[in-house]
Amino acid sequence: MELGISGRTALVGGGSSGLGLGAARALAAEGVRVAIGARDPEKLAKAKAKLGGDAIAIEADLSSVDGALDFARAGRDALGSVDILIPNAGGPPPGNFASTDLSAYPGALDLNLLSTIALCKELVPAMQERGWGRVVAITSIAVREPMAFLILSNTARAGLTGFLKTLAREVAANGVTVNSVLPGVHDTPRVRGVGGDSSERLKAMARRIPAGRIGNANEFGHVVAFLCSQHAGFVTGTALAVDGGQDQHLL
Repeated sequence: MELGISGRTALVGGGSSGLGLGAARALAAEGVRVAIGARDPEKLAKAKAKLGGDAIAIEADLSSVDGALDFARAGRDALGSVDILIPNAGGPPPGNFASTDLSAYPGALDLNLLSTIALCKELVPAMQERGWGRVVAITSIAVREPMAFLILSNTARAGLTGFLKTLAREVAANGVTVNSVLPGVHDTPRVRGVGGDSSERLKAMARRIPAGRIGNANEFGHVVAFLCSQHAGFVTGTALAVDGGQDQHLL
């Protein structure tokens, strides 16, 4: 299917690996000029080589508002304009109510809430002026069903979902759609890094998923790309689960 976004530009956070790189790959395959951001220059260089073409790599720290603003401005300068924004960042440290100190919350909110708000504040107004834009944030299935021992992520990403839904309603008439994609368990460095990278552990995780397997970053990326397409122009304010059927909620 031709997605109708060839020649567009995209800024992808956390694009050096995992789901961010999967999204960047899918967009680049559709003829989108992609700029990816991450903190590790070595990983960035490898990801840029995988994307090929005219992909752009930007060293960026999305754990703070200032870092997000720097990333947005650098991406806009490099691309000329940003048509598609993919906010994405790693998760905060694990913990529950008892083990998580109050001092840990501001950093989690910066990472998984305020940095995305900053990106939108910097880039969405120009999308409105041009009459076309796409925001597809990568969040977590935890906004549907909070995960045990991830209280910081559950809190910050739920707040972000509320922001995105509100923003979607405010900019829809300007041709800008705002959605989020909620990954379940995918084979990414973060999933392998939390709890140990072992084949038996991954198999055990797969058994809890109705699809019988964990997801991969490339198929996830194609879902993101579709939400950025011309065909998805009437889809906005949606939080779409990509989880192999793991979420059991009706809505």
